[in-house]
Amino acid sequence: MTYVPGVAMLAACLLVAGLLGGSVNGSSGRAIMAWFHEGERGFAMSIRQTAVPLGGGLGALVLPSLASVHGFAAVFGLLAAMNAVSALFAWRWLHQPPELDNAGSMAMAKSGGPAPLRNVDVWRIATAIGLLCFPQVAVLTFASVFLHDFAGMATLTISASLAAVQTGAMVMRVWSGRYTDRHGNRRSFLRLCGVTSAFGFAAVGLLVLAAGATPDAHAALIPAIAVLLVLAGISVSAWHGVAYTELATLAGASRAGTALGLANSFVFIAFFVVPTAIPALLLVWSWPGVWLVGALCAMIAWPIFLRPN
Repeated sequence: MTYVPGVAMLAACLLVAGLLGGSVNGSSGRAIMAWFHEGERGFAMSIRQTAVPLGGGLGALVLPSLASVHGFAAVFGLLAAMNAVSALFAWRWLHQPPELDNAGSMAMAKSGGPAPLRNVDVWRIATAIGLLCFPQVAVLTFASVFLHDFAGMATLTISASLAAVQTGAMVMRVWSGRYTDRHGNRRSFLRLCGVTSAFGFAAVGLLVLAAGATPDAHAALIPAIAVLLVLAGISVSAWHGVAYTELATLAGASRAGTALGLANSFVFIAFFVVPTAIPALLLVWSWPGVWLVGALCAMIAWPIFLRPN
């Protein structure tokens, strides 16, 4: 006889799994800071950040069909197996670099500044990261609903649009890490992402408003709205590796885990608040309000990011 756990038990198990996995981002970021030079860290961190859209994309492809054919027991079994494989890789590869002398380039840098939680600049970058995640999460969670309900797009077109956002985000994350490593302009790039994301979502919101106000132009504006939404989604997802590298560098390699954990707390707040808030926004301001609020969040993040040195 198949055992079906209660809601409370399932929620408790998922909570424990989330708590246990919460340190992955900070610890892996600290490892990157320890093992790579200053001119390599942005590229390495950006490659690490591609794991999120890559894992999300693979999960979207595999898990729904697995659940429909074999049930949720198979889904959680597969997830448990993947976590076991990840744990094996971490045990095998993730360890401290050799502590070398002053001539050794792999020695961990020690920060002489204030502790991350007492550093105003660390809090500024972490806050800006959280704010930029608000429109990003809006795209990830509600873009498919928007494209179906407002734009009337078919499932294949919606899937292609979301795939374009995720693929573009992965490419831009890797490129931006390499680009900022070469030019030493992480702060300028982060501020640019804030501005372009704000203008992108503002343009989407205004076009949606125009399409709703002029029914005759609705069909003609839909392609432009879809393209702009994809571009805005890529822009608001391109900065992760660069932001985390700048944050970890500011805190120092020996304290990077604390700083990255702080940023992740703001990110998780965004992932909780946005899906809860968007239905209320839809009731009050409809779809233009959703995208315009996303633009506002990105615009607020722009001045919070630190100015170039």
